[in-house]
Amino acid sequence: MILSSLTSGTEFASLEEALKHYFGYDQFRTGQRPVIEAALQQQDLMVVMPTGGGKSLCFQLPGLLLPGLTVVISPLIALMQDQVTTLQVNDIPATFLNSSIDAATSRQRIAEVCAGNIKLLYVAPERLLHESFLNLLDQVQAQVGLAAFAVDEAHCVSEWGHDFRPEYRRLAEVRQRYAQVPVYALTATATERVRQDIIAQLHLRQPFVHVASFNRPNLYYEVRPKSRQAYADLYREIRQHGQDSGIVYCLSRREVSEISARLQADGIRALPYHAGLSDRARTLNQERFIRDDVQVMVATVAFGMGIDKPDVRFVIHYNLPRNIEGYYQEAGRAGRDGEPSKCLLFYSAKDIHTIEWLIERKVDPVTGEPLENEQRIARQQLRQVIDYAESTVCRRTVQLGYFGETFAGDCGGCDNCCHPKPVEDWTIPAQKLLSCVARCQERYGMSYIIDVLRGSKNKKVLQRRHDQLSTYGIGQDITVDQWRLLGRTLLHQGLLAETTDGYPVLKLNDLSWEVMWHKRSVYVPIPIAPVQPQPSEARRQESEALFQRLRTLRKELADQQSVPPYMIFADSSLKLMAQQQPQTLAEFAKISGVGKRKLEQYGQQFTAAIRTHRQEQGLPVVEEANVAEQADQSDPASINLSNTLMTTFQLYQQGKTLAEIAGKRGLKVQTIATHLEDLIAAGYEVEVEELVNCDRKQVIAEVIDRIGPISLTKIREKLGNTYTYEEIRLVRAWWQHQQ
Repeated sequence: MILSSLTSGTEFASLEEALKHYFGYDQFRTGQRPVIEAALQQQDLMVVMPTGGGKSLCFQLPGLLLPGLTVVISPLIALMQDQVTTLQVNDIPATFLNSSIDAATSRQRIAEVCAGNIKLLYVAPERLLHESFLNLLDQVQAQVGLAAFAVDEAHCVSEWGHDFRPEYRRLAEVRQRYAQVPVYALTATATERVRQDIIAQLHLRQPFVHVASFNRPNLYYEVRPKSRQAYADLYREIRQHGQDSGIVYCLSRREVSEISARLQADGIRALPYHAGLSDRARTLNQERFIRDDVQVMVATVAFGMGIDKPDVRFVIHYNLPRNIEGYYQEAGRAGRDGEPSKCLLFYSAKDIHTIEWLIERKVDPVTGEPLENEQRIARQQLRQVIDYAESTVCRRTVQLGYFGETFAGDCGGCDNCCHPKPVEDWTIPAQKLLSCVARCQERYGMSYIIDVLRGSKNKKVLQRRHDQLSTYGIGQDITVDQWRLLGRTLLHQGLLAETTDGYPVLKLNDLSWEVMWHKRSVYVPIPIAPVQPQPSEARRQESEALFQRLRTLRKELADQQSVPPYMIFADSSLKLMAQQQPQTLAEFAKISGVGKRKLEQYGQQFTAAIRTHRQEQGLPVVEEANVAEQADQSDPASINLSNTLMTTFQLYQQGKTLAEIAGKRGLKVQTIATHLEDLIAAGYEVEVEELVNCDRKQVIAEVIDRIGPISLTKIREKLGNTYTYEEIRLVRAWWQHQQ
């Protein structure tokens, strides 16, 4: 087969040769080749591939090989800018049109499109549907030709998807106007119902359908109860990941701002991202995250869609997500490179109430009337998330089951599998529940079935005469929570089914009957309530007195610096200080919320206050000589440095260059530069002149003197592209250490 590219005039003997030419890969990922072959046959496509699975290539490569322009519909400016930048780095003729560019740039890009110099054009659905843009497409079709319309994040088309957008519904108008142009629908998350809705809404004609496995074996999933010390838990978790990149998702803009500010104050390189920021601020923050200028992005779910950063090592949901699909996609932004990564979800009842309140606010923008259908769907999606969070079975079993994929369980990659709860044989209660579903003719949901089992005097139960069923009242010895646990387990293990149309009705299946006919047993993992040690009353009072002393000190320092007290230390950190009572800097550095900078700024004052308190209480106090000795050992150059930093430092001491260290360790040069930056900041002796030419170092330092050290991007803009980010990073670290 000979493939011709009208872009470069190159002929390829195979798709693999074209793949290597444009993208540098030697072979396709699983599922990509048949999808691309169908696209080259000008078929409509319905493609579902998990985040990091390579779905973008499924429309990008055909777009380069087919004659004409491929129009990519993308919902977010950040998404299209990321993909276009990645393509342009590979010298692929792609561009975008959106509100972030000025009129002159827009006219120039349109001229390039009409001249046939662009193969992939990214636009938002709102622009695509504008009459002036449709007129432009008419002109393009006549002069250059239209190869295809690729609808990225196609789940936005469906009201059953996790991110429904009404403007996506109108994309059917484009299909009608350009009836002969193929349409590709691509998404990382879609249940069977959502897939069918996408096909119907976009008027896809006998599409080639590809649904990849939703399993991401490199991700570790954990759900953790959200304690009163939630921020301290979050901070501790981030610190455990060293310098790895991560994303923290929050439910509200306010919480994003607060968490990012607290992390910054605690020495974590973090930035906020939410819709309340300006386009420029969001773009700049995103660029800094992608380029590893910062470690953590704290964001609402507006961040991350289409982000191509492959080395995100952890994703933390500080609040409960609204639905399983959204959680799967957001958590899936970890480990796109296939390396082990962690997905942690904090779960609290307060978040449930917040989401319920948001659901009640789903109203028609014109009439103000409740959107009852959307509210009903959202409530069912929320209950599914709660079931996932409270589940005691394999997390993957629940996730993949949601998307219609069977998984045997015991994945070895989630908290429930790695730390299993004890199981009990609940076959008899399961038979009672399933029998009650059958006797109620499979017409009701979980709550109603539990009412019948527990002999409720509920008006509806009595009206329907279900108090006369043989299963009425046979489960009074089991609590409502226990029945719910059993019901969730049956659903997750596939022993019971449930409708997904917003009215969650329980349905029996073949496995249900096996349980009722004594052919299958049911084992339920039982949650273990954590045992909290109770301190003595005297110890509690003594700890509270120290806490108040530390709060007073914190207020004095905050007033001196004209900042809110929580910027100094959070209450959770003060409580840990009061409980653990660190007397030396080495001990103080282990407190959650104490970063390198805060150790330097406040360590001496707080440890002195703690020693004074202990002296007043008649408790043992570390001798001054020992404090001084341990203070020397607690110099920033000797604490809180990970093994990976020390390995880099040892190789540097052997006289190796950045490239040699990177090659030796199998890491990127930019990663090694970041290691050395942190070592310089920690006081280690790193001679920057050995890594950066002396003249170039001088020029970089002069620019930093003029504009400040805040933004690597701005520094490089002043210097020009002949200077690398690695050089700038190292000189900036040296410059800051001299101040």
